[in-house]
Amino acid sequence: MNYEAARRHMVESQVRPNDVTDLRIQRAMETIPREIFAPPELRDQVYVEREIEYAPGRRLLRARDFSKLIDAADIRASDVVLNVACGSGYSTSILASLAEMVVSVESDESLAAAAQDNLNTLGFSNAAVITGDPAAGAAGQGPFDVIFIGGVIEAKPDALIGQLSEGGRLAAILREDGVSRGGVFLKSGAAAPFSPQFDAASSAALPGFIRPKEFVF
Repeated sequence: MNYEAARRHMVESQVRPNDVTDLRIQRAMETIPREIFAPPELRDQVYVEREIEYAPGRRLLRARDFSKLIDAADIRASDVVLNVACGSGYSTSILASLAEMVVSVESDESLAAAAQDNLNTLGFSNAAVITGDPAAGAAGQGPFDVIFIGGVIEAKPDALIGQLSEGGRLAAILREDGVSRGGVFLKSGAAAPFSPQFDAASSAALPGFIRPKEFVF
């Protein structure tokens, strides 16, 4: 399979036509080899227009949803970013190409090690992966200008929002009442309202971000 051609086609058919006009995002997604972040048996599928679960609870989002969520985060070159539940590190690599520094948190030790190896292979010196509870974040490394959750959450992540700097953005796909919407929680003083930006296809919530079931008697 010609992965380079597949990356170009992914950007041309799934990213550009969906109002992601930031050339930095397009360039990163066109050059970073998405296939190395998936196990060998799934590598020929990572450029198709669907979500790929490559490890329990870890998915490569559709390129359309992923790029729009990155775009919504409005990442600047001077930003310090926290990447939550980074899996094998694809989201970290894209973020590291846009921001000054990225700290990634992954609960699975083998995935965290794979993510760091992938980042080292690609030559990113401005990103580090730590093992820990994604829902708890990395308070000792903050505050962060941006927190990126590359998946679905079912409730406002207050513990993570508390690690944002003033004016910081937390980008995630929030699922409420059966509908998934990608958007940003913008921190302003004690408030952090959610601003939805687009409808997303993802429905399975990340472990640790699932709303407890309520029992009605």
